[in-house]
Parts: sequence; C-alpha cells; structure tokens
Amino acid sequence: MLYVTTETIAGKTIIETLGVARGSTVRSRNIGRDIFASIKNIVGGEIEEYTKLQADAREQALTRMLNDAQKLGADAVICVRFATSVVTQGASEILAYGTAVKIK
Repeated sequence: MLYVTTETIAGKTIIETLGVARGSTVRSRNIGRDIFASIKNIVGGEIEEYTKLQADAREQALTRMLNDAQKLGADAVICVRFATSVVTQGASEILAYGTAVKIK
C-alpha cells in the first residue's frame, strides 16, 4: 500500500476518500536500557537505546495505521503524520495517522 506525507500522489488520481486511518502503540523503557541511558546522559552523546525504542514504536504504529487503512478498503494513505504523547512517567504513545483513499 502506498503512503505519503503529501496531499496527492504523483501520477495517481484520488477517486474516493474513505476516512482517517490510525495506528498507535504505547512503549515504556526498561531498567536495562535506563542504566545505559543514564550513563550516556552523564557523558553526552546519542542514547541509542532510546533511539531504537522510538524507531521500533514508529514502525509498529505505521504498520497498524496501514492495517487500519486496509480494513477501510484503501489503496493508499495520504497526509501521513506522527504524533507522540507521554502517557505516564517512562511510557509514551506514538500515533501514526493519515487519510485513507482509493486511487486510480
């Protein structure tokens, strides 16, 4: 399935708008990652453990959004966006959403 951050897809015509497709996941840190992250926080630099956690969460949210779009009968999702929010200390939600459409 095609997905883009733009309002149109080059070379395609949107023939029907089906609604909002969304997918989310809530992830929390774990004690092992927190120990290494705390050390990195002292010495500086990228905290790879959290970077990987966030990347995995984005991919899962995106997959869930595409599955939702497929249930709506979509061929593509346009205007894809990501949002994040803190659910509780140490846990955050990643939301992927966009407009499910039929294309020709």
